[in-house]
This record gives sequence, C-alpha cells and structure tokens, in this order.
Amino acid sequence: MNMLITGKAACIDKLCITPEELISRLGEFGQFCPVSLAESYELVDCSVTNSLEFAAEFRGHYYKMGSQEKLNKFLMNPELYVPPLAPHPLPPAAMLPKRLTLSELKSRFPKCAELQGYCPVTYLDGKQRYDALVPGNIQYAVEYRDRIFICESEEKLQKFLRLPMRYWDQKLPHKLPPLKESIHLTSLPLPGYLEQGTATSLIKALNAAGCLKPKFPFLSVRRSVLLYVGFHLKAFNPKGSEYSRKKYKKKMEKFLERCELITYLSAKMTRKYKEPQFRAIDFDHKLQTFLALRNIDPVTG
Repeated sequence: MNMLITGKAACIDKLCITPEELISRLGEFGQFCPVSLAESYELVDCSVTNSLEFAAEFRGHYYKMGSQEKLNKFLMNPELYVPPLAPHPLPPAAMLPKRLTLSELKSRFPKCAELQGYCPVTYLDGKQRYDALVPGNIQYAVEYRDRIFICESEEKLQKFLRLPMRYWDQKLPHKLPPLKESIHLTSLPLPGYLEQGTATSLIKALNAAGCLKPKFPFLSVRRSVLLYVGFHLKAFNPKGSEYSRKKYKKKMEKFLERCELITYLSAKMTRKYKEPQFRAIDFDHKLQTFLALRNIDPVTG
C-alpha cells in the first residue's frame, strides 16, 4: 500500500497473484519487457514463463521484465519505461512477430517464404555476404507483417522474434548459391560410396587387423584378414541393431580365439614326441580343436 501512495514500483513475486488477475491488470506492454523495449527496441516476450520473479506493480498495473537486471532498472525509475516517458510504444498485435507451428505454416499455402527461404538472421549477421546465405529450417518459421520467414535454428528464430524490425526488410543478391540436391549413397561410384558411407568404420577395422594380424587355421592370410574385417564392421556398425552388434562381437572373439591356436601350438609343440603326462595341460585339447577346424566354415561354424 505504501508503494501505491508514494508512487513507487514494487516487486510482486510470491504474492499469490492468479494468472487471471495478472492478465486483467497487465500494463500497456502486455507481457513484453518494457525495459528492453525502451532501451533497445527489443521485443522480449515474457509470456513464455508463468513466473513472477521479475514482475512488478506500478500505478495499479503489472509489468514483467526479462531479467533481474531489467527488473532492478524498472524498480529504480519506473516512470522512464511507461507512458508518457517511454520512448517506444508496443507495436499493435498485427505488427508483432508470431512463431508458426508446422501446421500453421502449411495452412499459409500458397504463400511463400521471404528471401526464398534463406535465414534472414544469418544473412544480416553475416554482413549479407554470399556465404551467409543459409537455407532456413521449417521448424523455425515466423510470421511478421503478413510475411513468412524461415530461420536456420532456434537461436536465430529467437533473435528474429526479439528484433524483427532489424531483419525483415532485406533483398537477396542477384547471384544465389546452387540448390542443394540430396544424393543417395548407393548412386555414388564405389570409391565415393566407401568414402561417404563406411570410411571411418573401414579404417578402424583395417587398423585393428593390422595390429592383430589374424591367421585362421587352414585359411590363407588374405582370407583370414577379410573375414576379420567383415566381423569387425558388423560388430561395430553404428546403424546395426544391438542384437546384431552383440552377435558379431561374439563371432569376432571366437574367430580370434581360433586364430591364436596357431601361435599357442607353435610355441608349445616340440620336435621330439612327448608323452601326454609331460605336455601342457590344455595342449591336447587345443590340438584337437585346431585339427577339427580343417572342415569348419569360420563364418557359420
């Protein structure tokens, strides 16, 4: 009450003000920050939050600010940010930017986006250079002055919503970037397909094969390496299912265990015959496993 008598502004946070009461007593700026509008002609929409942390009462009206800093400025000199001293009035509703959902954007058909769909914020912030012509994303569409603009990202969209008068009225240069057409990987030549689709995975598989140098019993080195690379690609395929990756990891581990039989037997086997009691404990078992691989398919066996 003292604030009303002295004509000062007061913070209204935690005063149990209902949303209906807030709407009924909003000042001339609605839920837009009057301090941002006065200082930089920036439209900061505070309706995105129901919090009254940065809200204040002045002369019987409620005002919402965009930050603690803006609130402090308003509380110190509220007269500077409301009529008649406020330097900028809030534009009429028809002149306020509005974010469009995908369904709302489709309902505007056949109206086309301005700047041929290039992001107005990226273009102007890039000093209207040729390389600043970046296509917008339809998820970040906005309507302003009965025109549609498509921004590149959420960040660029928020910039446009705050400062539409800065970005809306631009002209494209005569020379535009060529249209980007999607290319299916399968339509590329084999070297291009490998480079774009499997280069990273293939490099990792070949590097692992070079370190391990796998040699499967009764198979050539070439065949052994090719099988190992195939297992590795399947086991670490980022687009494969979890089941598929686990399956081929087990196959790869089993394949390597069998390759290691050669190293083990070459180290343990002697030129002269040894009685079983003088052999390594698992020597006979591994020898039998090795000999059994002569007729086993390493992929399915």
